[in-house]
Amino acid sequence: MIKGLRIFFRLRKRKLYKKANSLSSRRSSSKNKNYLKYKEQARVLVKERLDYYNNFYNYKWGKVAIRNQKTRWGSCSKRGNLNFNYKIVLLSSKQADYIIVHEICHLQEFNHSQVFWDLVSKTVPDYKEVRHSLHMNSLRLG
Repeated sequence: MIKGLRIFFRLRKRKLYKKANSLSSRRSSSKNKNYLKYKEQARVLVKERLDYYNNFYNYKWGKVAIRNQKTRWGSCSKRGNLNFNYKIVLLSSKQADYIIVHEICHLQEFNHSQVFWDLVSKTVPDYKEVRHSLHMNSLRLG
């Protein structure tokens, strides 16, 4: 009897799991449409601003990727690859520039030390206010 119950619950669990997956895939399809709609715009924006700010910093990076990240506006890998959230195009130009400069500065300082923030402040002197506005008024990433 117990063995039969286990099989019953496993089958029931599988059906619930499949149903939950189909619901989440419907929700994610609209997110994918937004991602595809804004991805190229984000790539153009990021490329232009990277080139602009790199005139000042003169750093080298690897690949630049535009992603549909849920919890980050941008990231920098140890290999020097830069990743940006596609929603960067929906931000104000100050906020977008701050994110781009933030990631460029990680190419030199791979931490958030005072040296890092001094690098950021060279091109975004009001970075504290911009960072605060990004946390308080930005789009939800999730």
